[in-house]
Amino acid sequence: MAYLLLYVDDIILCTSSDSLHDRLISTLQIEFPMSDLGPLSYFLGISVTRTPSYMLLSQQKYAQEILERAGMGSYKPAATPVDTNAKLSAASGPPVFDPTHYHSLVGALQYLTFTRPDIAYAAQQVFLFMHDPREPHYNASKRILRHIQGTIDHKLHLLSYYSLALDHLH
Repeated sequence: MAYLLLYVDDIILCTSSDSLHDRLISTLQIEFPMSDLGPLSYFLGISVTRTPSYMLLSQQKYAQEILERAGMGSYKPAATPVDTNAKLSAASGPPVFDPTHYHSLVGALQYLTFTRPDIAYAAQQVFLFMHDPREPHYNASKRILRHIQGTIDHKLHLLSYYSLALDHLH
């Protein structure tokens, strides 16, 4: 089995065996000028740590950049990414002062969900209001940032199929 991710002129190739990896690289090199940069360690703001049994994906540096851009590097962390008592609606509150800032912030949060499934629901909720963002929507996005600040070291832990099988047999 092989997975190939292509982004502009960068390729990530994951294969189920070294021999398949070598065959695919050789075939691709016949058609395209390319070089193998070795094991993946960083790609599009995602840091990758690999072991034989798992991979850790982290966007900690990216999350820190989002916090700094939003001027929220020293805010008090929130235990959860969403306020369960507040319900967002399309017509609640005045429009945000700078919709472009809101769009940039919410877009960044959406990308962060790749390694942070804990914020996926909350990010999707604020994303719903991109067309006409209001102050309560912006405040909800700041709540997500406060949660990220308190959990900035969270990583996505991906187990290999082999380690899953071994764990299942034990």
